[in-house]
Amino acid sequence: MTRLRPMALADLPRVMELEEELFAPDTWTAAMYRDELSQTGTRHYLVAEDDEAVVGYAGLIAYDDEAHVATIGVAAARQGEGIGALLLDALLAEADRRSPVVLLEVRADNETAQGLYRRRGFAEVGRRRGYYQPSGTDAVVMRRERTGA
Repeated sequence: MTRLRPMALADLPRVMELEEELFAPDTWTAAMYRDELSQTGTRHYLVAEDDEAVVGYAGLIAYDDEAHVATIGVAAARQGEGIGALLLDALLAEADRRSPVVLLEVRADNETAQGLYRRRGFAEVGRRRGYYQPSGTDAVVMRRERTGA
């Protein structure tokens, strides 16, 4: 059974393994995650665990006026099981408590993730050319407004 819990510094070795598996060469660094985890007021990072093994992770940056889905990753062997949706739904519940709008960037070549975001009410609002570095892959910018906002 997959459960979510707050990301801890002790999770970073596994998160970094997943970063490399999923996002190379455009990975975040451990220092970037340490910095994010130190900013507790505006950050909300989670891991998905199954039998005490981290199988996914996600992060939200939230301000009063808007929130940003910073990252979502699920182990390749576990994709398609709903773990990404579970993580995203938890981030959106937190975002809805904090701000009326949620934004995100997603790789232009990641149709699966874009489909998940569309099913959760996101719509494409723009493109960022060469956003992901060092690969130079474009990003699709998506936006979702809180229901009732």
